Amino acid sequence: METRPYISWDLLSDFMTAAFVAAGVPEDEAKICTDVLMESDRRGIESHGCNRFKPIYMDRFVKGTLLPVTDIEVIKDTPTTLVYDAHDGMGMVASYKMMTELIKRAKQYGMAGGAIRNSTHYGIAGYWATMATKEGLVGITGTNARPSIAPTFGVENMMGTNPLTIGLPTDEEFPFCIDCATSIVQRGKIEYYAREGKETPAGMVIASDGGTMTDSEKILEALVSGDAALAPLGGIGEELAGYKGYGYAAAVEILSAALAGGQFMKALTGVDENGKPAMYHLGHFFFVIDPDAFVGREEFKKTAGDILRALRASRKAQGHDRIYTAGEKEYLSWLDRKDKGVPVGESVQKDFISIRDKYNLPFTFPFEK
Repeated sequence: METRPYISWDLLSDFMTAAFVAAGVPEDEAKICTDVLMESDRRGIESHGCNRFKPIYMDRFVKGTLLPVTDIEVIKDTPTTLVYDAHDGMGMVASYKMMTELIKRAKQYGMAGGAIRNSTHYGIAGYWATMATKEGLVGITGTNARPSIAPTFGVENMMGTNPLTIGLPTDEEFPFCIDCATSIVQRGKIEYYAREGKETPAGMVIASDGGTMTDSEKILEALVSGDAALAPLGGIGEELAGYKGYGYAAAVEILSAALAGGQFMKALTGVDENGKPAMYHLGHFFFVIDPDAFVGREEFKKTAGDILRALRASRKAQGHDRIYTAGEKEYLSWLDRKDKGVPVGESVQKDFISIRDKYNLPFTFPFEK
């Protein structure tokens, strides 16, 4: 039973957009950034929604590790490929412009791909994949990030949580969208645990001595100091196939950096050689495929839907009455939240009030009454 107060979608949108503008983001770009954050909350993925509005965006403006105005430079441009340099501006803005252009090109040529260097956090990766699915296209994206994952048999955080995200259009009410980190848990989820005063489940984080850590606040500190790392998908060692998550994380790291000629791993810490805040210089990659260049969009969507329906109709394990496919729970979350708004805990409430007061914005929140 949800006990946190809700904020309406309209109020949340107006507030975050106004705050972004007050921090120097152009209004049309502020609306893009707000929508990306809200999409995460629409899908019930709170680790990347308004929970991150202040610490990942507003605070970084103040630190100087994120620029509110995004100066996009086109590094390479062919009929089916694009490379951008975002010059440390808003990763969400650069990604939106990239995907908008790739969708146009994929419809014309069948496929299109792009990469961005010197970027910043681009929000929920599934947003970019589903920009494609809304047009009946396949969307694939990935990004590197601050070092968090240790390689199999290692304890040093070398790679980011590096999601490999795929969106596929279907003939159902929602697309197939697999959007998850290549670690067992992403850093954003641990930040959420810390804000809510919860421990991180054992086995997700490796300490420098090879043991596990559960104190969420200490984990966040240790990830920055290099005294802890996230376990890759599959877990620690080879017994549960952690090498698979390690391999996928490495593939995303390479594609995010090498396609755009960008930086990677330890160069993405957000801290300079003197321990002071620095630009993150992240990289992202994107691919869009038009099924019309193969069998046709409608046939693709029906086949995808048939496969997903067959999976959900298969025999259930004892004690379970339902099987889900990727993107389904997020769709159900939206159905539950569309008329209610976004639930916000005390820490986010404090964040909103502090931002409102800092920029003297004319908003009153329902939790203040």
